[in-house]
Amino acid sequence: MTSWGGDAYRELRGAVYRADGSVVDLVRGRLTDDALQLAGEGLLDAIAQNVDGATELAAECAAALRRRWWDGDEELADQLDAALGNGPTPLLRAVQVDLDELASMREGDPIMGGCRIDLERGGCWPADNDFMGDEEGDEEDDEDDEDRWLYAEPIGSHDGYRDMEIFIATVDDPDIADRLEIAINGRGAFRRFKDVLAWWPEELQRYYRLSSERQRGRARAWLASKGFRPVRERA
Repeated sequence: MTSWGGDAYRELRGAVYRADGSVVDLVRGRLTDDALQLAGEGLLDAIAQNVDGATELAAECAAALRRRWWDGDEELADQLDAALGNGPTPLLRAVQVDLDELASMREGDPIMGGCRIDLERGGCWPADNDFMGDEEGDEEDDEDDEDRWLYAEPIGSHDGYRDMEIFIATVDDPDIADRLEIAINGRGAFRRFKDVLAWWPEELQRYYRLSSERQRGRARAWLASKGFRPVRERA
């Protein structure tokens, strides 16, 4: 199984966001824990477009997600199986939202107050945003309208801290792992952790991939718990 380098991972992100089917060639032989959430999302589009090889890779991805079983993995595996005709379609309402954006707002500074998802037009907005009307200058929409807005509460840094612990357990070099274990103790753990990893750029990029993968899964799982599934926002 081939691992993800920085250039290959950037190509994968681009392919997923373009939804052009090229994800199939990129993920073949690369369905590793670094990118199962991202790859599975792209494979859903590839299945819909009848791209050659998409069904086999999607089945492989769904099985890998169920083996790994991180937050959001079951939900994405269910979607893949349904798209392949191997399971029931999840009864989740589609909402246009960027999982990276949602994760960033939910797991950012709690002082910012989380975010609101526009269920009609799509997109995430800061919960304390003064104006969430449309671009044509209509009156401000009622931010308490539950049919229009879904509030995503801030969850703080606990899950992000757990991501660092999980990453440390994957580090092969015991010296690097020991330094990271020391770095995450006490206040300022995130900054110290990244400062230490900066000495090993490839490991730092590997951490960013793992963290992004887990954040996307958590955002997907949270949406499912509210009865929604993410679809890409329209350009």
